[in-house]
Amino acid sequence: VLGFDSPTGKGAIGMIDRKRIVLGNAKFLGDLGIATQGMDASASDLRSRGVTAIYMAVNGVTSAVFGISDPVKATTRAALQTLKDNGVHIVMLTGDNTVTARAVAATLGIADVKADVLPEDKAAIVASLRREGKVVAMAGDGVNDAPALAAADVGIAMGTGTDIAMESAGITLLSGDLA
Repeated sequence: VLGFDSPTGKGAIGMIDRKRIVLGNAKFLGDLGIATQGMDASASDLRSRGVTAIYMAVNGVTSAVFGISDPVKATTRAALQTLKDNGVHIVMLTGDNTVTARAVAATLGIADVKADVLPEDKAAIVASLRREGKVVAMAGDGVNDAPALAAADVGIAMGTGTDIAMESAGITLLSGDLA
């Protein structure tokens, strides 16, 4: 891959065999002047099932949409319910599309969802909650979560995640499981 770039939280661009390949969400491709309408129905179907839709364009033409998802651990819903039963307000803070995020949140019993959030905005939301006097624990596993993990009162990284997430957090759950 030549000329590789990956704007944080947006996608990736590079040249392969003299073809410009772009991967990302519809907004990212749109910002680059690439239409996604031919793949939007497939992307919508993926999102409705809680799967993140990633478009691929080759030389400025959208040619595929991929679905990416992290499996929800069997223990997660019960762990979140225990936290709620103990007075903890749960917020899902994600870079995923709103439809995808709401589908996943519904399976987990999470009502407060903030989606389409860029990494720097995650940290700003955490800081805003802290300024309101809330004690914030942030759990995450990726590069995009690292700024918010560092900004939280308690950063909780999943041991199955990225090194930068684990370095940014105060606590690392070795098994990557909340239970």
